[in-house]
Amino acid sequence: MHSIRDRLPVSIIIANYNYARFLNRAIDSALSQNHANVEVIVVDDASTDGSADVISSYGARIKACLRKANGGHAAAFNTGFAESRGEIVFFLDADDYLYPTAVSELLARWDDDTAQMQFRLHLVDEGQRVKDIFPPLEVPFDSGDVTPQLARRARYQTTVTSGLAFARKALDVIMPVPEVEFRQGADGYLVTLAPLYGKVTSLDACLGAYRIHGGNHSVFAEKLGQRARWRVEHDFHRLQALTEQASQVGLSISPKANLRDPVHLEERIASLCVDSGRHPVAADSRLGLAAAGAVASMRMNVSLRRRAMLAAWFVSVGLLPPRMAQAVLSWKLVSSSRPAFLMRLSRTIRHAMG
Repeated sequence: MHSIRDRLPVSIIIANYNYARFLNRAIDSALSQNHANVEVIVVDDASTDGSADVISSYGARIKACLRKANGGHAAAFNTGFAESRGEIVFFLDADDYLYPTAVSELLARWDDDTAQMQFRLHLVDEGQRVKDIFPPLEVPFDSGDVTPQLARRARYQTTVTSGLAFARKALDVIMPVPEVEFRQGADGYLVTLAPLYGKVTSLDACLGAYRIHGGNHSVFAEKLGQRARWRVEHDFHRLQALTEQASQVGLSISPKANLRDPVHLEERIASLCVDSGRHPVAADSRLGLAAAGAVASMRMNVSLRRRAMLAAWFVSVGLLPPRMAQAVLSWKLVSSSRPAFLMRLSRTIRHAMG
């Protein structure tokens, strides 16, 4: 006997810009879902490579949205959502892909009061070889009512675009995504606001793959300062959007929320250390950010050992001479910069903590 979930309409929106070499894999993964009622929408954000040809080869099997001008992540999300009809909506980055049971496994756990579901992804290289799990299993997801975490530190433990699905009833309230503020990182807007309208349900199963390659927005390894500055400013946009939306549901957000978030503070101290002249907060000091980071670290929902290690990292970055502090920063935030002995030590510690 089939349940109503077996017939629930689902939309998978694939956002693409110049990822023709990966796009077939993403589209095929969406079309191969074992759930019967899935529409696949592919938004091309004015690519200049062969993406349009890849998209046209699928004909009527997908709904193609070819933007005439490049608008960024948020614009692609908005375009795809406007064309979608699903009660549950996935946003899949074009360089990632889902496993065939992703939708059905998610629906098996879906409740009427769910606003967002999140699941882990295999971290793969360009050749689809599995390298790790993201987020790592030793970092537990936050689930249920996450508004206390949002109110206090404007963040909870979630994941990236391709590991998320949203209830349409929540998206109808918070969409469209502001296209200037979230030209990149539109998923940050969605995961920050969607939980105001329902619970977050988490699955530890890996239901897809998150591809790491040199072109990812999240991997400008040689541009640590630029990356850190972008993430700091992105967090400010998220906090502003959260404050405005939360006021509509009677929730108060601390104006100091970012200073209680160790993830934000990692990037903020990196921005200050690496490129102080372009750092967006003139009043910041290295010691002040380090102290705030150490305190915030000890309140994380991870093991005591992991909390203590992160707190010690903040203290060392705050107290070491500038050149040494920059090295310690890059070792943590850009794994490819770590010396071999540190990579071995990191693996040993992670195994012990796992």
